[in-house]
Amino acid sequence: MDWWQAILFGIVEGVTEFLPISSTGHLTIMEGLLGYNVADPSVTAFTAIIQVGAMIASIIYFWSDIVRFATGWFRGLTKAEHRDDPDYKMGWAIIIGFLVTGLVAFALKDLVEGPLRNLWAVVIGLIGWSLVMFAADRIAKAVRTEDTVTWKDGALIGLVQVISLVPGVSRSGATISTGMFRGLDRVAATRMSFFIGIPTLVVSGGFQAISAADAIGTAGGVGWLATGIGTVVSGIVAYFSIAWLLKFVSRNDFTGFIIYRVLLGLVLAGLLISGVIPAV
Repeated sequence: MDWWQAILFGIVEGVTEFLPISSTGHLTIMEGLLGYNVADPSVTAFTAIIQVGAMIASIIYFWSDIVRFATGWFRGLTKAEHRDDPDYKMGWAIIIGFLVTGLVAFALKDLVEGPLRNLWAVVIGLIGWSLVMFAADRIAKAVRTEDTVTWKDGALIGLVQVISLVPGVSRSGATISTGMFRGLDRVAATRMSFFIGIPTLVVSGGFQAISAADAIGTAGGVGWLATGIGTVVSGIVAYFSIAWLLKFVSRNDFTGFIIYRVLLGLVLAGLLISGVIPAV
């Protein structure tokens, strides 16, 4: 992969990782347009690893919250009187959500890295999950604040997060919608999406870096230089994307994102049907 392509992928990852429009879907589309085999192990690993840059950006952005939750959780473990603390409950919600996602995703690993690495899966994910997001925006009674989060919220959000392994669904779109169906307001659901996503994608990217190191580094692979460039760029861009999204959801619904997802899905379907780009 050329350096300019790595930068382009990094920008797209950084912009789309936390928006409910599917970063994996956008990266997969770009890979197809640039002539890459989207099912190639090296390309699959590259897609996962550059997400780590975005996750590092989210750790930096939410560092004070992470420290507060960790402190509250440890305090609650040692002293029963602190177990009603919202930070203690949030700590458990994040841990349980992460574990649920990890266990289910590991069981489905072969499916995700095989048949689902297909641009038709992206079309289905983009359009199909847009209906869920529309329902969450219009039907869900999103009134609960972050202080009301429980381990049950974390478990369900973690479970639905697995669905986002289908390219096009969007991890943030899946988790935010689930949080809103659980009654969380738009800002609280968005923040929960970040908190549960941080450990999930850092571990996923790290695992891919170890397990697919040979595929990336050998002749014909994406290359570690390009992977490093894409990861750094995604982190820088993602930091500003996070700030923008949190401000946006405090004042707006997801209608614009939903329209964009549907239009992108239809355009991609047209490109596939016309043979402009291959499905794999």
